[in-house]
Amino acid sequence: MVHERAGQPAQPGDLVDVARLVTAYYALHPDPGEPAQRVAFGTSGHRGSALNAAFNEDHIAATSQAICDYRAAQGIDGPLFLGADTHALSEPARVTALEVLAANGVTVLIDAADGYTPTPAVSHAILTHNRDGEGGGGRGRGSGGAADGIVVTPSHNPPGDGGFKYNPPHGGPAGSDATSWIQDRANALIEGGLKEVRRISYARALAADTTGRYDFLGRYVDDLPAVLDLDAVRQAGVRIGADPLGGASVAYWARIAERHRLDLTVVNPLADPTWRFMTLDWDGKIRMDCSSPYAMASLIGQRDAYTVATGNDADADRHGIVTPDGGLMNPNHYLAVAIRYLFTRRADWPSGAGVGKTLVSSSMIDRVAADLGRRLVEVPVGFKWFVDGLGDGSLGFGGEESAGASFLRRDGRVWTTDKDGILLALLASEITAVTGSTPSRHYAELTARFGDPAYARVDAPASREEKAVLARLSPSQVTASELAGEPITAVLTEAPGNGAALGGLKVCTESAWFAARPSGTEDVYKIYAESFQGADHLVRVQEEARALVSGALGGAG
Repeated sequence: MVHERAGQPAQPGDLVDVARLVTAYYALHPDPGEPAQRVAFGTSGHRGSALNAAFNEDHIAATSQAICDYRAAQGIDGPLFLGADTHALSEPARVTALEVLAANGVTVLIDAADGYTPTPAVSHAILTHNRDGEGGGGRGRGSGGAADGIVVTPSHNPPGDGGFKYNPPHGGPAGSDATSWIQDRANALIEGGLKEVRRISYARALAADTTGRYDFLGRYVDDLPAVLDLDAVRQAGVRIGADPLGGASVAYWARIAERHRLDLTVVNPLADPTWRFMTLDWDGKIRMDCSSPYAMASLIGQRDAYTVATGNDADADRHGIVTPDGGLMNPNHYLAVAIRYLFTRRADWPSGAGVGKTLVSSSMIDRVAADLGRRLVEVPVGFKWFVDGLGDGSLGFGGEESAGASFLRRDGRVWTTDKDGILLALLASEITAVTGSTPSRHYAELTARFGDPAYARVDAPASREEKAVLARLSPSQVTASELAGEPITAVLTEAPGNGAALGGLKVCTESAWFAARPSGTEDVYKIYAESFQGADHLVRVQEEARALVSGALGGAG
């Protein structure tokens, strides 16, 4: 159900009480016996609100100590790059983390200008150090050793949430082996009353020989021509409107305009922890989701003022693309266009570089990859599955249906191994400059050639026990032979690209598919579905998907 005020400006009653929120961060303490109050790393780190004791000082102190212990166990002894976004809880959590990291003798590099730091800038910094050995300003220890990083962000989540994620030396999201170890160690530390957490005051941490400064903004922005043709954008006079949505990319867009002499306007240069300037998302909440037409309503309303308008979420790892002729593009549509453009324009990319997609991304990508003659690598949900491929060049592009992607430098080397919303936003301007057509027009050309798929995601109720069963289903538990009038051609519980468990189920026919996955935060399971036979057939797929999953759950007891 769409909220009656979805897409409308936020009102005072919608805003988070920042003072109460920050007070709760310090005043409330988690109950280790309450599952909702334990450290839990999902696909993008630990997230929660201080108001319900799901994200507070104890969590961050324990998790920071756990990361120090993990680094020691893994022999990671280079600098740790520490960044944070604009959420109200990010600064308190960043301070707590630095106090613990400094007490443990970790060389920490923080922003040179005390600014906000997008996730892709941290990934870029880690990879730059580990490639070139550039420490960037630590006052005590040398710059040798493998670097890693922490980004304090809950991504696009509402203003009342906090988030904390770890990127190991490969520069991307930590894998499940690392996150499981860190979360288990953090919970054990909390259960032990934090007695094993080492910590010093913030003043001492800032003054420590191991704390240094790093120019995240300058190094990232100066390096952009290595991955994008910004000369073409400037010469074509593309008018760009960039909306940071009050997030960490705000200073980056201003510097990009200045440094690369682009016709670029920062549509909203404000950063406010209440996000009072946002329009409400589909459920009436403030959420900085740049793929949502409701959250992006203000920018969509200005689409005729720019050749290309773009949005980013709070840590700038996601992108939203708005064109005068198409409005806000569906993320799946833009990914297909980006893949088609890049693999026909990047002559220096490895000839064997494949196309990475998650199992719930559009099959339009499959058709584009096949037409390009490129290997398709389909993986479970989570950007961590693209890290190795982007790192070694075996993937030229990795993208998720939730508007997160990254791709290789123009010379075929790695750029970032985490999602880069700034990069994908600027690519839309390069596509327009080089081809003379907007990404939305390019997508229309793809549908004329490959068909016009209908795609949607819906939720269905599921108990905690049912979600656990769904995550463990095997193909043999699906007894149906048809889906929406077509023979079932595949039933998958493992990803074709890497054999990893999907944590759910995907069922395919010649012209349609659906995937069902349990939610990690709510008592529902998510049904993603797509049909190349149109909207009516998609509805049939969704209805039969519910019945098919219910039958499989019932059959599994």
